[in-house]
Amino acid sequence: MRPVRLMKVFVTRRIPTEGSAALARAADCEVEQWDSDEPIPSKDLERGVAGAHGLLCLLSDRIDKKLLDAAGANLKVISTMSVGVDHLALDEIKKRGIRVGYTPDVLTDATAELAVSLLLTTCRRLPEAIEEVKNGGWTSWKPLWMCGYGLTQSTVGIIGLGRIGQAIARCLKPFGVQRLLYTGRQPRPQEAEEFQAEFVSTQQLAAESDFIVVACSLTPATRGLCNKDFFQQMKKTAVFVNISRGEVVDQDDLYQALASGQIAAAGLDVTTPEPLPTNHPLLTLKNCGECPFLITSVLLRPGHQHCQSPAPAEGPGLQFFPAAEPYWRVESSAWEARKGAAESARFGRPTRSKTAVRTTHHPCPQLRDKAQGKHEGLMTSNCY
Repeated sequence: MRPVRLMKVFVTRRIPTEGSAALARAADCEVEQWDSDEPIPSKDLERGVAGAHGLLCLLSDRIDKKLLDAAGANLKVISTMSVGVDHLALDEIKKRGIRVGYTPDVLTDATAELAVSLLLTTCRRLPEAIEEVKNGGWTSWKPLWMCGYGLTQSTVGIIGLGRIGQAIARCLKPFGVQRLLYTGRQPRPQEAEEFQAEFVSTQQLAAESDFIVVACSLTPATRGLCNKDFFQQMKKTAVFVNISRGEVVDQDDLYQALASGQIAAAGLDVTTPEPLPTNHPLLTLKNCGECPFLITSVLLRPGHQHCQSPAPAEGPGLQFFPAAEPYWRVESSAWEARKGAAESARFGRPTRSKTAVRTTHHPCPQLRDKAQGKHEGLMTSNCY
């Protein structure tokens, strides 16, 4: 006899098989899933979440009052596959007593690696140089051609010395950075001591840094923080990198700063909107590099701490916050967050729809014509 399904979980995207396996451990619910890698349209999301007891969503899903009304009174748990929660209407969620699961620290190292990669790529002008190789602009070695800026003996400013900001500082230490500045809501002397980092105002950080990395959360105080005034205070040789949220930066002001030579270059992994329209002014600049939000695009090796078996629902790593702050927090892995959401409400099993994992790029199928001076073996999407 088929078991009676007591509760409903709605999943807004295809997720890796480990996530489905975590949901499978509870047998008293029905899981519905949006069977696509693309974002679910708002009308389909409203229909899918109606009557659901649990919701597993992504950063691109806007969970606002309208959607919560569509879900109804059954909704008890929202688990988001993200570190940030600025897509969630937290005040409204708190009023309804809904628990929120998120994944703080799962992508700390991956984000720091991406930030440093973007910083090095931008300051050494790698996108420009690669394009010159491909279009025939590389004719010979020239002493002054494609010169960029090095990290050794430089001053790096980090906006937001939280978990990610600290990880970025840790990654930068071997590069011989001479001075590390940081800014935020308040000084963090214990955390800063490891890096001999100095707490300064935002204005001082902008004026004195050779490289600036934005790693803060999106809040009312940080929205539009990096604007015309900020860029005007930066050095003309300074490089700007944003891996936090696109809305922290006024992109029109950034464009003007780059186009006018007010600052040297910028590297962005986040923008507003995402993706940027292909005709956006920022995409016309050689001194601005954009990545398609690659922070989460990392495959963990077997044995990595975030690949371990999830902790018990009431065991190590799981903390239930007081009712006044109805969040639970998982300290060890993304899929512990999924399991915590599922098992704390005792629901979840894998959907019948096929799930997918992110894969790396395959070589480009269109080899370039040798007559154009382009080597077949190099002109593939996984060779630079």
